[in-house]
Amino acid sequence: MRQFTLNMNIKYQRPIVELKTWHNFEALLDTGAFFPIWTTDETILEMLGGTFLRKDITFSGFGGRTKGNLYKLQSMVIGDLIFPNAHIVACKDLQDVPFQLILSATMFQNLIYEIDDKNHRLNVTIPDDESNVRNLRIEDANGRLHILCHSA
Repeated sequence: MRQFTLNMNIKYQRPIVELKTWHNFEALLDTGAFFPIWTTDETILEMLGGTFLRKDITFSGFGGRTKGNLYKLQSMVIGDLIFPNAHIVACKDLQDVPFQLILSATMFQNLIYEIDDKNHRLNVTIPDDESNVRNLRIEDANGRLHILCHSA
């Protein structure tokens, strides 16, 4: 097994982790989220190598339905996890939040993760039969978006 820890920013009461390995961004870990969400200016996403794929995709969340633009990033690094060619939804409705990214629970599929609120840590364990390189894709099937995330 392989393990790594991300620090949580203590000034928030929510699990917002510091992504030192990826441009010093901060990300909310949302265990109810289905898709990773970009919450800040899309031009930054494009400067990071994000490629625009689709405009105004509709998805559920945040108490209802909303829209966002679908992008593909060349690479996203979360601790020791590497997401090459990762899909992410940029949502303009969330630009007033104190983090740049929402990490979805689906990104940690088949991994063990623990939110240690007392010590302000997110602990992630990668079992021996899983890779730290993760394939993360958002696809449209029959008019419904779904996410695929698995080891490379």
